[in-house]
Amino acid sequence: MPLVIPVFIPHEGCPHQCSFCNQRRISGQDRGPVSGHDVARTVTTWLARAGGRPGREVQVAFYGGSFTALDPARQEELLRAVAPFLARGLVGSLRLSTRPDAVDPGRLALLGRYRVTLVELGVQSMDDRVLALAGRGHDSGAVVRAVRLLREASLQVGLQLLPGLPGESRRSLMRTTRAVIDLRPDMVRIYPALVLAGSPLARMFHRGRYQPLSLAGAVVRVAWMKSRFAAAGIRVVRMGLQAGPDLEEALVAGPWHPAFGELVQARLMLRRTRRLLARVPAGEQVLLSISSRDQSLFRGQHSANIRRLAQLGLADRFALRLDPEQPRGTVRCLGRKMETRGQGPDEFAPAAR
Repeated sequence: MPLVIPVFIPHEGCPHQCSFCNQRRISGQDRGPVSGHDVARTVTTWLARAGGRPGREVQVAFYGGSFTALDPARQEELLRAVAPFLARGLVGSLRLSTRPDAVDPGRLALLGRYRVTLVELGVQSMDDRVLALAGRGHDSGAVVRAVRLLREASLQVGLQLLPGLPGESRRSLMRTTRAVIDLRPDMVRIYPALVLAGSPLARMFHRGRYQPLSLAGAVVRVAWMKSRFAAAGIRVVRMGLQAGPDLEEALVAGPWHPAFGELVQARLMLRRTRRLLARVPAGEQVLLSISSRDQSLFRGQHSANIRRLAQLGLADRFALRLDPEQPRGTVRCLGRKMETRGQGPDEFAPAAR
């Protein structure tokens, strides 16, 4: 995995005030625009901490705002600040995020001159009604066009989604997920919609016009999305916003948890385990194997998964083996427990093929 050096340019370039947005509070930056000097200083500081990591493994990422919607001179200022690090081989590439309707061949040509390799699009939803209610200023067609242009420019594509926005239903979320899969992005981020102080969504919430997802509901939806993306070979690189004091202070309501991604992974682990154990007859026992690093995911937060298995009558149908070589997030059934006389209590028959 590359070292990603984050540079935040909150809300710069955005022509609209989306209902959910208060990026300055999310990023923890509530001061003036970032200068080229600020960018160079940030990169220098992170490289010093990296301790000689090869430059090809280092990527500078411009987060927040809509980079390609900035004035071209402003884009040049920020990109030029990284150019010396690229020339010296200390940084291998750049990434940035932007709006789908701020992507065109001219803008992409500028990015190509500065070794930008990945562009993340703030998609939020592929439901046009949800986009309109969020005040995005574009429809889902703009997303499709932007992805096509990025592919034509040989750029990698990331898509950011916000389940739980006003007007979204389970059915529209399913349609959004299918539409994103059809676009074949290289990566996806999923941030359940939160109500942040100072955002239009906060005013809607206080007036009783919007109810955010519960934490449990958000976990269920994001787990479903992640499983569909995984089946399609699409990486989900983050679920839930990064924890931080500014975000927690600004949070009014919504499904935020400092380890939201782990909650989703634990739910998926429970689902896989239930499917395996559902085939085990009552009174029998099988040996399940998980990665040695997945013990907390298998148990769930506060042992919630173990309690759920007990409620379902499945907790006594398995013994657990920890395998340091097993891929994370997987559960394997190694076989059923032997009942033949003379065999030890810890011996298991091979799993049926």
